[in-house]
Amino acid sequence: MSLTADTIAAHPQLLAGIRRQAGVLLSAYDDNPRISSVFASQQRWLMAHIGLAIFFRRDPSDDRSGFTTSRFVDMVRRHDVASVNTADAFLKEMLKYGFARELPRVADKRLRLLEPTEESLASISGWVALHLETLDFFDGGARSAVFAADPGAMARLQPLIADGLLTLEAIRTPTGTFSLFTWLNNGGVVMERMISGIGDAEAGASRVPTAIHSIAGMAEWLHLSRTHLTRKLREAEQRGSIGWEGERGRSRMWVSSEFLGEIAAAQAAKLAIIDAACDACLTAG
Repeated sequence: MSLTADTIAAHPQLLAGIRRQAGVLLSAYDDNPRISSVFASQQRWLMAHIGLAIFFRRDPSDDRSGFTTSRFVDMVRRHDVASVNTADAFLKEMLKYGFARELPRVADKRLRLLEPTEESLASISGWVALHLETLDFFDGGARSAVFAADPGAMARLQPLIADGLLTLEAIRTPTGTFSLFTWLNNGGVVMERMISGIGDAEAGASRVPTAIHSIAGMAEWLHLSRTHLTRKLREAEQRGSIGWEGERGRSRMWVSSEFLGEIAAAQAAKLAIIDAACDACLTAG
């Protein structure tokens, strides 16, 4: 039986698990910032999952079931993820940077079939494997090993993950301070940076120190406007969700226990969706 979000959220090693997970994701960002940016905002992350789910659910014998722009845009609109123009621009960007490609013309010349490239498939495979490793860390399971040994696992697993992400309101339309960063370009990476550098804090502490010291340095690393990033951080500061031990942006940042709880709850919800998908189509032993 899969782990529930509540079970994961209450796990004593939750912070250790997501801190390790964040570190691996940050390493992936350093290795390939461009492809990591595909998943670095809530909107882009959900659109990427929609495109992959359409691709994996195609019927190889029926071209009309394939990954087309119209099918992608329709699903993006149906789930209220983005506008038509934003969805179209996202696909064009994926094609431009080699994360998707157009297939040769099929019998019906009106169809323009697309598919993710090997680089994209390797990236999503690594993302899924990492989250399965985190789940294994919580209960000593063998999900990641089973996934690695089954060449067809991704095609079965990813569409179920996409379904879960798109239908859970807490994931699709987050609230609180968490929502300030989910729609920021590379906002997901900002939160991973906070989590990966979290230090130890006394039980019940209202503030937890991070390894972040410089807004300018983080903005440069993320290729973000310093002004825009500063504005978002100040919004979070006004809510009491983050702060600085000394001079703003030049001393160590802390995050509030409430904001840390929001991040942990979002991670628990996402991991529960992935585990439910795993339970439905993999035998994890």
